[in-house]
Amino acid sequence: MQIAGASLERMAVIETLMDAGKSMVRDIQIEVFEEMVPLESEWRGLEADPYNSLHQGYDWCTAWVKTHNNPLAVIRGSQSGRTCFILPLEITGSKAVRTAHYISTHFNNINNGLFSADFRTSCNEDQAQEIARRLKALLRGRADLVSLQNIPFDWRGETHPFSRLPGVENQNHAFQLPLLPDFEATIGQLNTKRRRKNFRNQCRKIDAHGGFTHIIAETAADKSALIDLFFAQKAARFEAHGLPDVFRPPEIQAFFRELLKVEGRGYDCPLQLHAIRLKGEHEGRIAAIAGLSRKGDHVICQFGSIDDSLIPEASPGELLFWLMIEKCCAQGAAIFDFGLGDQEYKRRWCTMETVHHDILLAVTPLGHLAAVAQAVLTRTKAAIKRYPWLYAFIQRIRAQGSSTAEKSAEADD
Repeated sequence: MQIAGASLERMAVIETLMDAGKSMVRDIQIEVFEEMVPLESEWRGLEADPYNSLHQGYDWCTAWVKTHNNPLAVIRGSQSGRTCFILPLEITGSKAVRTAHYISTHFNNINNGLFSADFRTSCNEDQAQEIARRLKALLRGRADLVSLQNIPFDWRGETHPFSRLPGVENQNHAFQLPLLPDFEATIGQLNTKRRRKNFRNQCRKIDAHGGFTHIIAETAADKSALIDLFFAQKAARFEAHGLPDVFRPPEIQAFFRELLKVEGRGYDCPLQLHAIRLKGEHEGRIAAIAGLSRKGDHVICQFGSIDDSLIPEASPGELLFWLMIEKCCAQGAAIFDFGLGDQEYKRRWCTMETVHHDILLAVTPLGHLAAVAQAVLTRTKAAIKRYPWLYAFIQRIRAQGSSTAEKSAEADD
């Protein structure tokens, strides 16, 4: 009888814990907003948490919304009157399949969403599943599929609260270099001797033509001129490699120009332009450009470009990375993030590789088919990228298709 009594007591405790968990989920109120403004105060409060990505920051999302006309479905979860998470979603796609995803997702390098520290600690699998169920019900009639892409399930010592939801590993990983308080120690994580030798050779080759200056665009005029030059350099680079230019659409260029208008707070800035400006023989010419974003101690390189006609043997792009990393170390940053995509130069610089996942939640039967198709496509891309020669071949085919489409459009015009 004592054993049976103890067993019943344990069952009662388990049932109590389960009821408490269900009650906690019921206590969470989930709402959808079609505008950002009503949530600004709560939004900025959550974005201050170092865990939350700068790509879900209010200023970043506002710049995108100003330059695009996609319907918004911003999700707020609150508990006991306090906001515990915000998912800044927009809806894109045809009338056939409408997808809800993070605002500007294809130009983001990390999408954590915005979660309070308490919620990240307390949220378990059952709660995440219940939130997903309610999210799908809330978006019914607005979207067929919820696709939350490029989420690191393990980030800065924490597990993402939605890591147990249905998803697939993204074909692209992100690459980072931890920054130590001392630049020498930071470079010491790499091949120090070889790095220093390369740096001296780069400086020597540029000095032979008159030298250079590392500049950061400060005035509106300088920012405008430098971003225009970046778009031109990148277009030439894509064309030379037979690739479609993802920066070509006017609304994409307008988005980055909007980001440049946002005033930084201390070292934090949604977008800052760095460049190598040459002296002497190529006086005033820009050999390399990079765009950095910073939030707290996390720096992300959003993009970069070089002018192949200006001292290419000096590798000005590599030189610019050295100078930017050195500066970020001096300013107390802890991570220099090279972002998504597996390129050789990233592996030369980085000691960390972060796996990203895509969470796929079907809202309708059509959305279920789209989720299956997206998962298959993502796995296929991942398989292709394991074979560089095959990936290069596919890129050439894509470029030829893009070029043919452009020529057809020009003929129609």
